Amino acid sequence: MSHIVILTGAGISAESGLGTFRDTDGLWTRYDLNEVATPEGFARNPQLVHDFYNARRANCQGAQPNAAHRALARLQSEHSGRVTIITQNVDDLHERGGTRDVIHMHGVLSGALCAACDHRWAATQIMSPDDRCPACHRTATRPDIVWFGEMPYRMAEIDRHLSTADLFVAIGTSGNVYPAAGFVAEAHAAGAETLELNLEPSTMAGTFDAARIGPASQVVPEWVSGLLDPP
Repeated sequence: MSHIVILTGAGISAESGLGTFRDTDGLWTRYDLNEVATPEGFARNPQLVHDFYNARRANCQGAQPNAAHRALARLQSEHSGRVTIITQNVDDLHERGGTRDVIHMHGVLSGALCAACDHRWAATQIMSPDDRCPACHRTATRPDIVWFGEMPYRMAEIDRHLSTADLFVAIGTSGNVYPAAGFVAEAHAAGAETLELNLEPSTMAGTFDAARIGPASQVVPEWVSGLLDPP
């Protein structure tokens, strides 16, 4: 396996205390996603959007990488070939777990973006509609997060990785959100083997060659150990 491409979703961070869209009592359930995760919602009520992401940023800061994050860092460090990590998550748990060069296709909580001039900089812990862009000085600061209806980041780069993958692995993803849900088909078309590691089968489960079902903190380290420490 000279090139392993791994896509991670909310399920890999859930055991670190970061909720998923499907949680019944988490942070997401207290907000209307149309109001806090769309450009239109931001235009209507930027304070509400900032309040939501300030809460998510604080939640993320209090979380710690789990065994799944650390296992992927080990794989990237010890695998004889190349390991590319693509994540739908906006937290930094992969990096804090030791992974390098993570592709954050949906942006990062630690980033700020000017909606007027596209300048990017490090976000403060508490952001507000009164924050001025350090480049153009307009009060158009928003979280550097890809919202519903916006194009994910670095898609051309992701496509190149998928086209050269020998193994594609999806970890903790629901299979409901495109374009990420289509990565398995793209990798398969390029000749890669495909594997799903998930708490339960995703909506795309039937398109993978194989699957391992269970908590990420269990199945990911077991899978990595099987690759790096064969009997």
